[in-house]
Amino acid sequence: MNDVRDVRAVLGRLCERFEAAGIADPAADAELIVGHVLGVSRGRVQALDVMGAELSPEQLDAVHGLSEERARRVPLQHLTGRAPFRQLELSVGPGVFVPRPETETVVQFGIDELRALPDAEPIAVDLCTGSGAIALAIAHEVPAARVWAVEKSAEAHAWAERNVREWGAGRVALLRGDVTELDRGGRAADAGSRDGDPGSASSIGAAFEPLQGRVAVLVSNPPYVPRDMVPRDPEVRDHDPALALYSGADGLDLIRVISRIALRLVRPGGLLVLEHAEMQGAAIRALLTADGWAGAETRPDLTGRDRATLARR
Repeated sequence: MNDVRDVRAVLGRLCERFEAAGIADPAADAELIVGHVLGVSRGRVQALDVMGAELSPEQLDAVHGLSEERARRVPLQHLTGRAPFRQLELSVGPGVFVPRPETETVVQFGIDELRALPDAEPIAVDLCTGSGAIALAIAHEVPAARVWAVEKSAEAHAWAERNVREWGAGRVALLRGDVTELDRGGRAADAGSRDGDPGSASSIGAAFEPLQGRVAVLVSNPPYVPRDMVPRDPEVRDHDPALALYSGADGLDLIRVISRIALRLVRPGGLLVLEHAEMQGAAIRALLTADGWAGAETRPDLTGRDRATLARR
């Protein structure tokens, strides 16, 4: 590829390489990598293609290096360091779950609920926040909301901190801790206590105590992959942290815990929104109903796949 410098030819060769590597949308990835190196949008790359523009030798070397990594199925977002999510562009990298387009639909349910409320400062909670995507989208699109977010992983929490500094504008309270420690029944598998960690059990318990029965919306994209169902895509299997993927034999261990936690946090009439896999809706509706939630219903994402289950306190 180093002997060709015009944008059209570079994009063509990248597409061929990425298609051979099994990448789902090789053209998009090629344009995004070139755009990242040039510091321009994907649309601008397309314009440069039409204009017959050329890359400098340095730019070509940078594109070549990134394309080598992408062909090895390193996530594109790890290479660019950024992941678009609704109206935001978040910092991501190794150690944090890369936010997905389907979660944009999930968070919309929470945003719609908050916008419809008469409260001057409705309270929203995002458990298992990862990069902070859900919490920050809510804070950005519902400026009146007071948003609380919790993440267990030290690596993911560091990325969330970075994103909160960039996008939170003092409106997201980010805590590091294990949400299962908020389950007073102590029935959670793998509670993962972090004795002595200033961001874990005792501090998140103290932080959430004043929120009991006051939360208008609780949204979570928790780990929900059954432990024996290893994802096929290398980007997920090899690069997303296991802590963000797996949750017991049926994938619902943490959702069971969140249901119990949310019953104490969410106010009467408040909304719970849970992201999950396409085939888990019925099981989640059943467990929420058994716990005492009302009106549990499963909603599809933009592809028509069941993606989120909602219920009322």
